[in-house]
Amino acid sequence: METVTKKKLYEGMFLVDSATAGADWDGIIAAIKRILERAEAEIISIRKWDDRRLAYEIKHVARGTYLLTYFRASGEKIQGIEKDVNLSEKILRVLILTAEHLTAEDMEKDTPALKAEKEGGTSSPAGEPVAEEETRSPGDLREAPAVEEELLEAEEVEVDEDAGEEEEEPQSRPVMDD
Repeated sequence: METVTKKKLYEGMFLVDSATAGADWDGIIAAIKRILERAEAEIISIRKWDDRRLAYEIKHVARGTYLLTYFRASGEKIQGIEKDVNLSEKILRVLILTAEHLTAEDMEKDTPALKAEKEGGTSSPAGEPVAEEETRSPGDLREAPAVEEELLEAEEVEVDEDAGEEEEEPQSRPVMDD
């Protein structure tokens, strides 16, 4: 007797190289579909989420395009999907979360890429507009002027208002050559 496993709703965020996405968008979509179909998943939607600069390079790639997918699959197949992504040359990373709590309205909400398209943002390598504000990586200090200014201010010498003199900076030790 064969046991029947219930398919659950999952959300998958696939990360691909932006240059590859721009050159072969249909090939990227086909690769994701192939991986999901191999796991006997029922694909609900695949949409571009956004194009962003990565906080750190992955496989010598500094900019990535995220694709948001919703699909139904049995829980035992998720590990196989992750393994197929690791073996894929087109997909850099994947994050799969259970999405049983989401409604159909939640899944249809606008992605950052769609919002930018509606607002007339700049074009991404995949041919879809991307707003400039949304291309920044939150952890990147070079593109966070407020954080950078705070760091610079912390390095400045503090002034004691009562004494009217600057506090002494620690003396640097001379470097000795061997």
